Amino acid sequence: MNLNNKDIEISKLDVKTDERGWLTEILRHENLADCKEFGQLFITTANVGHVKGNHYHTRKYEWFCAIQGDGIFYVENNETGLRDEIPMGENSLICVRVTPGHTHAIKNTGTKPLLFLVYISEPFNPDDPDTFRREIV
Repeated sequence: MNLNNKDIEISKLDVKTDERGWLTEILRHENLADCKEFGQLFITTANVGHVKGNHYHTRKYEWFCAIQGDGIFYVENNETGLRDEIPMGENSLICVRVTPGHTHAIKNTGTKPLLFLVYISEPFNPDDPDTFRREIV
């Protein structure tokens, strides 16, 4: 996939499958070169037809992996306006890295809840959230 935003990285995940199920490594420490300490790992869902996100960060990096359902990940460079729409979901296991200054959102385009894992380089701090609302979807 050719991206408009060269700061965004997509990693195709190596899925190992056998009769028991599947396994894939989503994120390893060598992928976190921009992070000095452990940030925050969380899981979230988006109900069918709904959008999550629509915000950006000025200093935080985020990695997204949809592990159930299907959706479109939208990312837009706040300075240039360049925009990418990245399909992701259980049949297309990828990890998307978003750098600061890029507004991002994900829309559930499937028929069941969209479940995804997110790693963010810095834990959420309500006194200094570094999360700024900007609607792109």
